[in-house]
Amino acid sequence: MRCALVGATGIAGQQFLSALRAHPFITVSRLAASERSAGKRLARAVTLPDDRLAWYADDETLQVYGDMEVVDGRSLDLSGIDVVFSAIESDAARTLEAQYAATTPVISTASAFRYEDDVPLIIPAINGEHAGLIETQRSSRGWSGFVVPIPNCTTTGLAIAIAPLHRAFGAEKVVVTSMQAVSGAGRTPGVLALDVVDNVVPYIKGEEAKVERETRKLLGSPGTPAEVAVSATCTRVPVLEGHTESVVASFARPCPPEEARKALEAFGREVNPGTHPSAPERWVTVLDQADRPQVRLDRERDGGMTTTLGRLREDEVLGAHGLRFVLVSHNTKMGAAKGAVLVAEDLAARGLL
Repeated sequence: MRCALVGATGIAGQQFLSALRAHPFITVSRLAASERSAGKRLARAVTLPDDRLAWYADDETLQVYGDMEVVDGRSLDLSGIDVVFSAIESDAARTLEAQYAATTPVISTASAFRYEDDVPLIIPAINGEHAGLIETQRSSRGWSGFVVPIPNCTTTGLAIAIAPLHRAFGAEKVVVTSMQAVSGAGRTPGVLALDVVDNVVPYIKGEEAKVERETRKLLGSPGTPAEVAVSATCTRVPVLEGHTESVVASFARPCPPEEARKALEAFGREVNPGTHPSAPERWVTVLDQADRPQVRLDRERDGGMTTTLGRLREDEVLGAHGLRFVLVSHNTKMGAAKGAVLVAEDLAARGLL
């Protein structure tokens, strides 16, 4: 499949290029970004005025794609393109993704369309069947293509951890406190060194509402969010990559930690690595060590695609059948670019790409 990548110069866009560099059946054919980068080769577009590189991915990726021309996303030619990966800000995404979806499938990391009733929000092991909404979307909007966004990076780790527990025990209440890496903010204000070094910033604009709303959408049926109460507090911490989340949850049925562990470790096995080459061998890994998971030790498990849990133990604060645990999820891999590539693989396996 030939893809176009929009937002190629940003952190998320660069992570897309890294995830796609050696992909077995998706080829990067066109790059697009803002008007400022249009007409430049990628390597030049990510070069700052003082000749430093605003490059976040690995050097080999820049060597492979550095000579490709970047075009203005507003005039991107989609002829011969099978899928568009969008890594742009939500305000621009509202216009540009609709423009692309008129003719071409779009898979996006932006929040612009996440909450529309005819737009599936997909993590393949949780709710890949929600892709059935695509035909409704095409019909209602008159598009030949479609838009499928992935969840917020903080939602992703939480949803992957809660989904198997919800299936087995019926989640009722979830309280989560996140400790989020600065890379999740891209290069936007609020994470400058003077803000975040030797500090914890206890507010990320819009983040808590996203986590609460998106988790219910992922756990529910198409068009009907799950009746699970979710309360989130989201903070920014001086970590480069990897979100840590402290979770307390209650369930309708007893869920002793040993049974919860079985449900977690069995999760996602139906996703075939043969058709989903970006999928992890284990969607969830549960550790026994008292001081794990840790971002520096666990974020890269299975290529950054595994959600790692630890400190799994009983808790009765929210109800009689409760659990608490800590998780680590890679925000720029499973939670962003590589997770979006995984969604593309899933849609291809379903015959939608």
